[in-house]
Amino acid sequence: MLGELWSEIVRTFVAMAPYLLLGLTFAGILHVMFSKSIIVRHLGGGTFASTVKAALLGVPLPLCSCGVLPTAVSLRKSRASEGATMSFLISTPQTGIDSIVATYGMLGPVFAVFRPVAAFVMGIVGGVLTNLFGAERAGKARPEDSGAQCPMCYETAPHTHGIGEKLSSMVRYAYGSFLDDIATHLVVGIVVSGVIAFVVPEGFFSRYMGNTFLEMLLMIVGGIPLYVCATASIPIAMALMMKGLSPGAAFVFLAVGPATNAAAMTLIGNTMGKRFVAIYIGTIAVLSVAAGYALNGVFAVYGEGLQHIHEHEHMAAGFNWSILFSIVFLAMLVLSLYRKYVAVHVERLRARTRAVPAAEEQTTVLYINGMTCNHCANNVTESLLKVDGVTDAHVDLASKSATVEGTFDIAEARKAIAGAGYTVAD
Repeated sequence: MLGELWSEIVRTFVAMAPYLLLGLTFAGILHVMFSKSIIVRHLGGGTFASTVKAALLGVPLPLCSCGVLPTAVSLRKSRASEGATMSFLISTPQTGIDSIVATYGMLGPVFAVFRPVAAFVMGIVGGVLTNLFGAERAGKARPEDSGAQCPMCYETAPHTHGIGEKLSSMVRYAYGSFLDDIATHLVVGIVVSGVIAFVVPEGFFSRYMGNTFLEMLLMIVGGIPLYVCATASIPIAMALMMKGLSPGAAFVFLAVGPATNAAAMTLIGNTMGKRFVAIYIGTIAVLSVAAGYALNGVFAVYGEGLQHIHEHEHMAAGFNWSILFSIVFLAMLVLSLYRKYVAVHVERLRARTRAVPAAEEQTTVLYINGMTCNHCANNVTESLLKVDGVTDAHVDLASKSATVEGTFDIAEARKAIAGAGYTVAD
């Protein structure tokens, strides 16, 4: 039995690996091209145009919820309108260039096109509703233009980077920072899909439920409080469709799972207010069901069912390029999990074993620009712990600060932070 379960997990991983590698590469390219200041500059004012721009920018950006939430809060603090902030918050986590590529590979072209289009529409509708019924009116607010901040080094002064630097930054972000953000959720998603394929009987949903609306309602109830990133939700949706779930209900899960979770709703509520949260959840829930029915209609007209999935599964079963890509991606995933859960603790232990005279110890607080997620905090912590004389370092993402202990040269600490891709505020 365990062998069959393992086979399902491996089959899903092998099928996804080539598309995940390609999607991560595109994510790295977008990282080099776009900076947050570009986004902020276009999202001021409570106009329909700013709402549309927010959705257009949000759909392709490779940000999972851990990156979307602090970015959205930062946008609001930079005086982006409530509507634009809502549009960005709804459209961004549902999809991204990495998940679009993976969706095409696993679920076919219809899903790959429908998913970003639906996220775009939901973002616009949510933004318009927020501008009309939100707690605040931000129509005259304009974002503070702090300069075109470089996405590679976070400097605002005019400068250029060579091709080698751009390629290096793309690789570090795509196969380092961004992969670290989604690695855990991706592993969980693949394992859950294998469990579903192994445990749930064939035709379960069509046999025991047989009601499309109830299927969608089940996906909403299960998806809203939980979090699974846009890419990790794909294997779960595929496994559910293989067990008889309608494409429309699978889409509801693909929309609701990445866009909402209990932690996100709590943070949004504390930052934006209860009315903002109500519009946020209501827009996603209602429009995901409407889009689900529309997708079922598309499949009914064109007759494209699970043929693409079955063909893809059959192709992935043999020894082909997918095996090679899977080995490469597995190595990347293992390194990512090591960086995320082990490296920081190893560096902290190494730092504490250094002999430091107690009389010379100092505690310094540094304020850091450019951090947006927990991976950023871990990255800064690990870099600081490698500085000679540092015995401990604690990074607080909320205050964008690092408390550093030991006997160390502050200039070296600043250099380490800059080497990690961030800057120390003066």
